Amino acid sequence: MRIVVALGGNALLRRGEPMTADNQRANIRIATEQIAKIHPGNQLVIAHGNGPQVGLLSLQAAAYTSVTPYPLDVLGAETEGMIGYIIEQELGNLLDFEVPFATLLTQVEVDANDPAFKNPTKPIGPVYEKAEAEKLAAEKGWAIAPDGDKFRRVVASPRPKRIFEIRPIKWLLDKGSIVICAGGGGIPTMYDEKRNLKGIEAVIDKDLCSSLLAEQLEADLLVIATDVNAAFIDYGKPTQKAIAEAHPDELERLGFAAGSMGPKVQAACEFARHTGKVAVIGSLADIEAIVQGTAGTRVTTAKPGISYR
Repeated sequence: MRIVVALGGNALLRRGEPMTADNQRANIRIATEQIAKIHPGNQLVIAHGNGPQVGLLSLQAAAYTSVTPYPLDVLGAETEGMIGYIIEQELGNLLDFEVPFATLLTQVEVDANDPAFKNPTKPIGPVYEKAEAEKLAAEKGWAIAPDGDKFRRVVASPRPKRIFEIRPIKWLLDKGSIVICAGGGGIPTMYDEKRNLKGIEAVIDKDLCSSLLAEQLEADLLVIATDVNAAFIDYGKPTQKAIAEAHPDELERLGFAAGSMGPKVQAACEFARHTGKVAVIGSLADIEAIVQGTAGTRVTTAKPGISYR
């Protein structure tokens, strides 16, 4: 099978952990131990988040005032390289020496007219007191929004339109390589009035980009790995139930929150609906069982309705 695995932020940094290089490597090692189990007989593409890493680079840039901070597209490219390097090394230590790897900086086109640019919602970088946030917003032209009792910069999160490196990704897969790409939703880019490609200040949703990636690669399975073992109804309540399998229409009617499970559900539903294949939302620790069809929430158009575990 051709499988796209989208690693959630917990694959890189667990909640409450300091963002040290050692912690990130240890967490990636846990993820790669699972991925190594599904390598035999399969073609693998690995996508990943990069939110905390971009946030750290933003903090470092804020501390160095001698130069203008680097733009988000450049920070995205930097973190794609860093995270890909660690995934390659840790997974390579588990697989046969002859297995080839490639990490691709992945440019993803977005539409300049996407409505997301009029309503920035994606928080990035450090938190500020209200007065400081308003001062920075005035100086730098930022949009800001509350984050608890603090404020953060927010940027647009437009939909991905096209993955520019899709052809070399296919070529690498055909040659037996494991490919790491589309990190953090890819590097957001658009064409200017002269048809020159340029980066923009935005963040593309990782799961929606992984769904588009899986669709364009004609993948057999999309695995959205996160820190819960399924999508739940009434999550966190005594009445919570894990969803075992659902048709996209049924799953979307449940109205998952935009700030948590919503993008994952949307991505899984779009892949299943557009391809007729299966997408699964589940735990990082269950990747092997997910591929075997015994864990996670399976999203498929094969039959109507919804079932629970």
